[in-house]
Amino acid sequence: MGRVSYYLRNGSWHIYYRDGERQVRRRVAPTEEEAARIAAQVNSQLLSAAPTLLAFTPLGVAELRRRFLDHHELVQRSSLATLSRYRAATRYLEDYAAGLSPAAAMAHELRPQAFVAHLRSLSVAPNGHPNTARRPLRDKGVRYILECCRSMYGFAARMRHLPPYAGNPFAELRLDRMKLEDAKPVFVFDEAAELAFFRAADDWAFAVHFTLAKTGMRPGELAHLLVEDVDLDAGWLHVRNRPALGWRIKTGKDRSLPLIEELVEVLRRVIGARPAGPIFLRRRYDPGSSPAGASDQSALVRLLEKRAAAEADLAGRALTRAERARVARGVWRDAGAIDPDQARTAFLQTTRAMGLAGATCPKSWRHTFATLLQDANVDPLIRQVTLGHQPGSPGSGALGMTGVYTHSRPETQRREILRALRLWPLSLQHARDRARVG
Repeated sequence: MGRVSYYLRNGSWHIYYRDGERQVRRRVAPTEEEAARIAAQVNSQLLSAAPTLLAFTPLGVAELRRRFLDHHELVQRSSLATLSRYRAATRYLEDYAAGLSPAAAMAHELRPQAFVAHLRSLSVAPNGHPNTARRPLRDKGVRYILECCRSMYGFAARMRHLPPYAGNPFAELRLDRMKLEDAKPVFVFDEAAELAFFRAADDWAFAVHFTLAKTGMRPGELAHLLVEDVDLDAGWLHVRNRPALGWRIKTGKDRSLPLIEELVEVLRRVIGARPAGPIFLRRRYDPGSSPAGASDQSALVRLLEKRAAAEADLAGRALTRAERARVARGVWRDAGAIDPDQARTAFLQTTRAMGLAGATCPKSWRHTFATLLQDANVDPLIRQVTLGHQPGSPGSGALGMTGVYTHSRPETQRREILRALRLWPLSLQHARDRARVG
């Protein structure tokens, strides 16, 4: 048919043509009628010098996933946490494709609807531990997996691993309309529950969770705070990226948080006379017995470089980002920094002792903080800056271009946040009493 031939081979119809200097042979259809239609379409595209229907490099799902993750590791330099989430989510698709025939396991042949049905049939351990009771994937988990697969197929289209006239098959699922019927409810404290929690918490847990409640920080941010990040006299705390120490903020953006007087008193007691090191230390940690005890950021960086160089010499090559991050975690541990999981454990122990079954995650403090700011009618831009959320792109809703042109002064942010926190005075009085004991 013009410059294109179609023929039967091994029970399927194939086409053959030359695209410039490149020979193209593809299996295209189970019937001669469909093969003839595709051959006619490709011939028309060749005559008009348009990209042909089959002008792409097909890949299996496993190879596509490998290249996608390599792109984020080597080109995009995405955070290790983002890479870990992409790796875990797309593993579901690779495992599913491994059970298909070789032809059906090609990325451009995969059927997203069938994959969704597969996800709905799975039972998983919620935290990945083999001894945890298994349950079906929640709607939110299914949607996240599909969102990651959609990103991977967007990469495939850009790299010409999908037919040029085919859209992203995962984009057709309309994930924004997927109902989240079994989503785990978010627990938001009220003033009475907050006070009850703080009264039930021991001194270590109280300091950690009072700080989370009155700043809206993420637990990982709190775990990586150093004494040099806080100015207690001025009443400000600075959340900073620490790339030299293998850690960065989720959004990659530094921010400053105003401190209410009661939290300043709590932090003074937590820090004591220590001149440097993490603000919040693990239980029963002795800075004097550790090589990184009471070290400032410069000293911690030097220790990390020394350990990383020793490991690189031992391995006979440069460390990967993941290996360097492991060394960095060891430095933070030796410096006494808490593990965010310790904060979660203390949270669960306290809520269970109270009989507060609905509260299972320290992230409730961040939700509560944001809700309190809403109750106090704090300006949306100040809320966004304080919580460290990524601003919307111009014209994308929320504040849009207005947010680009509006700049919140520190004194305005401080006034508004402290005004909101004063709406719940009971826990603040409890903090004052507790900080002054002893």
